[in-house]
Amino acid sequence: SSGINAEYGYIEPSVAENTADDGVRCDSGIVEGSSISIHYDPMICKLVTFAPTRREAIRKMEAALDDYVIDGITHNTPLLREILGNEAFLSGNVNTKFLEEEYPGGFSGAPLTISQRAELYPALVALHHSKANRAAGPGSYKYVVTGEGEERGEVMVTVSKDGTCAVSLDGQTVTVTPQGGIHEPLQKFTLDGGREVTLQQLEFNGVTHSIRYRCCRKDFTIVTPLQQRFMDAMPEKPVVDTSNLLLSPMPGSVSMISVEEGDEVLEGTEVAVIVAMKMNNSLKAPKSG
Repeated sequence: SSGINAEYGYIEPSVAENTADDGVRCDSGIVEGSSISIHYDPMICKLVTFAPTRREAIRKMEAALDDYVIDGITHNTPLLREILGNEAFLSGNVNTKFLEEEYPGGFSGAPLTISQRAELYPALVALHHSKANRAAGPGSYKYVVTGEGEERGEVMVTVSKDGTCAVSLDGQTVTVTPQGGIHEPLQKFTLDGGREVTLQQLEFNGVTHSIRYRCCRKDFTIVTPLQQRFMDAMPEKPVVDTSNLLLSPMPGSVSMISVEEGDEVLEGTEVAVIVAMKMNNSLKAPKSG
């Protein structure tokens, strides 16, 4: 079984009293730290939204999924969020072969669209600036955003004396207003006083952000142009073939060699013993040879 990660937490979407004005119902039976067993139905929750029209209910569901923080286990919210924007689903043209027809190769995330990039990058860079340069005063700051499988973006952040943050990307400038503290797992931003963008913070090491956007995990590196120049000049680390090597999982002293040169060993055979942390650790062959 797997458990909900207590470090990042478990936060259900905001539900007032399941009234028509709220339109969100979250029927769950777990809390932070709960164990999800594989021996029974591994359901986390039944999430329901309702509204006067189907399209409005779908929009409420998109917002509810964006607000649903579930970490420590693998779950299907990325696929559910993707389906909500699928044209066949929006039109109601679905049948029991929907997943097979629409996602024949399965779903493991998708590159950002132009409009998604235009809202995610400004929000993410505004968050990065507030976390990485908290002592910085009013002025303009340049950053380079790089994400795996995504187009690199050069972004300008201009902070006014009143704290207003304007972010420029691809010739377009938007005003980004954060809602809440920068260390909260759920981050919400308002762009130009209207559009709302929701991110979930997973990890941040000063340079790399691991987030969820539209329920999909994405990793971005955000650095200054000078830092990016240095990074681009760094040689790529060669990929080393370790398939024929027996690697110790930790530093230690070799106390015994269990085989001799030329011996044939089967997968799982003890090859050596190392002493580490006052314990004997058996190193076994990862394959036969």
